[in-house]
Amino acid sequence: MSVLVVGMSHKSAPIDVLEHASLDSEAAVKLSHLVLDAPYVSESVVISTCNRVEIYVEAERFHGAVEEVSRLLAELSGLDRDEFVRHVYVHFDEAAVAHLFGVAAGMDSMILGESQILGQVRDALHSAQAESTVGSALNALFQQALRIGKRGHAETGIDRLAPSIVTAGLDAAGAAVDAADTRFLVAGAGTMASLAVRTLIDRGVEPHRIMVANRTYERAHNLVATFGVSAVRWQAMDVELAAADVLISCTGASGVVFDRDRIVTARGGRPTSLIDLALPRDIDPAVRELDNVDLVDLMVLSQLAANAELADDVAQVRTIVESEVRTFLAAKAASHITPTVVALRTMATEIVASEQARIESRLPNLTDAERADVRKALHRVAEKLIHAPTVRVQQLIDGPEDLTYADALADLFALDQSRVDAVTRSGETS
Repeated sequence: MSVLVVGMSHKSAPIDVLEHASLDSEAAVKLSHLVLDAPYVSESVVISTCNRVEIYVEAERFHGAVEEVSRLLAELSGLDRDEFVRHVYVHFDEAAVAHLFGVAAGMDSMILGESQILGQVRDALHSAQAESTVGSALNALFQQALRIGKRGHAETGIDRLAPSIVTAGLDAAGAAVDAADTRFLVAGAGTMASLAVRTLIDRGVEPHRIMVANRTYERAHNLVATFGVSAVRWQAMDVELAAADVLISCTGASGVVFDRDRIVTARGGRPTSLIDLALPRDIDPAVRELDNVDLVDLMVLSQLAANAELADDVAQVRTIVESEVRTFLAAKAASHITPTVVALRTMATEIVASEQARIESRLPNLTDAERADVRKALHRVAEKLIHAPTVRVQQLIDGPEDLTYADALADLFALDQSRVDAVTRSGETS
């Protein structure tokens, strides 16, 4: 079994294609179950963010799994096959591990090194755990990815280079955001909206200047209780839109929420800063044609990020990721070897006991000391026979990828596969 990832991100596809491929939480859960029902797949986790959608699976066969997983993602996204194939990427085994570790560390993000992805990876894992689509293999992989992401931020200065998407959007919006009397309207009440409100308050914006609107008023009110901001019902949002200087939209809706006419009606000719952090987009790009309207969306942010310079801190994080990939793969290989080695030693112990009993039955007049000497001799012979192979198999863990040393060892000593399986099951339940 090996890990496989099929995905699409801002690096492989333009924003308008990502809009089609993006999944809300309900669709992500649906995809994880559909993938789990596919042949050769035993576990699945779906990461869906504003700039990526990725499906991680534990797969028995590469070709069969990648074909089925790709088909399911293409169908759910509504993209035709040619469009999908042009923008999708596939990573397998070591490359898949390295990719996830890089994602968690912020090295594959639109805003290089941003920390928001850590929460999104954690949410994906928690969702898979709640839906019972993840098992021991992907759980261990994702837990390690989260630790690596934290380590990168703790051991390097990546934080000063890597604002969140929200911070980058506010910075790109310019002076209007930081004016002392600016009024803000945040549309949405999910994770991104919560981050937006928190970021505004951290930047010194007083809570009474922040209004939150959401289709479910209770969720908006949760942000009121948490941050002391104000809430407005969705139906009355246009009144607040007319009074706000900055709109931050991150609703998770399936289509445009603020079209050109709505902005014109609510804002008239007043200067307005619009920050669209949603995918699919909440704000019609056509509003750029309006006078006194400044729109910052993921398209703008991706262009700004492309011009960002790398730093020594980024190189340090990449070194951490590379080291952790090697460590994780070595530990994984060792875990596969252990049941075979244990089964071998168990078989040797049983043979020694059997031979001891046979000798004692044929030589009933042996003294206790002689019996002890025979037992020790048999144990020494068994240990000498199995010592070199078991040491060698541990040393060969990092050997050629195409060789399966555990299988070779089992075959060499004619081990009953049921013994190895029994040890594996015992380890999983202990």
